[in-house]
Amino acid sequence: MSKHIEKLKKQLVEVAEVVNSFQSEAVQVRIIDRLLEVMIESEKVDADGSELFSKKGRRMRSDDENVATAGRKKPGATKILNQLLNTDFFDVTRSISSIANYCKEQFDSDFKTSELSGILLKLANENKLRRERSNENNRFEYVKA
Repeated sequence: MSKHIEKLKKQLVEVAEVVNSFQSEAVQVRIIDRLLEVMIESEKVDADGSELFSKKGRRMRSDDENVATAGRKKPGATKILNQLLNTDFFDVTRSISSIANYCKEQFDSDFKTSELSGILLKLANENKLRRERSNENNRFEYVKA
């Protein structure tokens, strides 16, 4: 452990002149924080050189665990709703909850209705969807315009 501290001290002395050249203390602190993050990340590299943990400490996928989605996020609500516009999904009226359920089943994306409502309103304002109040439950439903 003392080797690591001595190594860290030496590295800090080397960068001190550069860091101190910035007048803003906030900038100096941010630079030091980033340097420490990089140093910590570099120590988490295993013997093969592949990183086991991300910056936030979560285990990353290994290459053989789901190669198709490695490093990719799920599509967001806007992207999914725009994809649904290009299909026959909105040919019939849909409630926000039914849209959320469909997204969960078909896209494995668990959106809250509050996440979808703003996007659906925007699509309605752009005349891509028509927004109508349901007589049954007084809630909005959406259909292709």
